[in-house]
Amino acid sequence: MAKVKTVSIEARLDEKFKVEVKTGDRTIYVDQPEIFGGTDAGPSPMEYLFSSLAGCIGTTARIMAGQKNINLSGMGIEIEGSLDPAIIYGKSKEGRAGLTGVKVTLNIDSDMSREEKATFVKELESRCPVSDNIANATPLIIEVV
Repeated sequence: MAKVKTVSIEARLDEKFKVEVKTGDRTIYVDQPEIFGGTDAGPSPMEYLFSSLAGCIGTTARIMAGQKNINLSGMGIEIEGSLDPAIIYGKSKEGRAGLTGVKVTLNIDSDMSREEKATFVKELESRCPVSDNIANATPLIIEVV
């Protein structure tokens, strides 16, 4: 059986929408902009999701480039998606609370051909854990203690 790595964080909801997250020796904040009632202490949950996806894509690309001896000078990563905030605010029950889709645009700075980049990205999609969790249903258990 493969060696499995467990990832965990601890978080606490503070004032308004601010959530303090302890991850290893770091503290980060998730919040909402002031215009939406937050304190703007950090990115929103969706911005963190997209940041997490961008970080995973970049990290996985760098690992793959090293393994395949590919010259990867850098990569521009743009991510966007849409959701219906009426569901989050309880004003609608139609549709879903999550994103209706996610679009990732990559500008790969490498001497690879267009075809090689397409092959690289196809493998990248299959190896990036965050994109896998977004693209596939992952069991979620929420407990109250």
